[in-house]
Amino acid sequence: MRPFLLAIIALLMFTASCARSVVVTPSTQVTVVKTAPKNHRIVIVRGQRYYTWNGKHYKKTRQGYVLVRI
Repeated sequence: MRPFLLAIIALLMFTASCARSVVVTPSTQVTVVKTAPKNHRIVIVRGQRYYTWNGKHYKKTRQGYVLVRI
């Protein structure tokens, strides 16, 4: 009787698990512009400096200017 009870408990433990594996992949599309055009503007939004041209906002990084959504 005891091995049967242990087998039932083990079966319940393995099948009743709620843990699920979730994989989240970040977006890999990043627009980087090496140099800003001469007609760019500097705007301050919530204390942060952004560069804007063609109606889009960019943030300055070491690699260049990265397109951001505000």
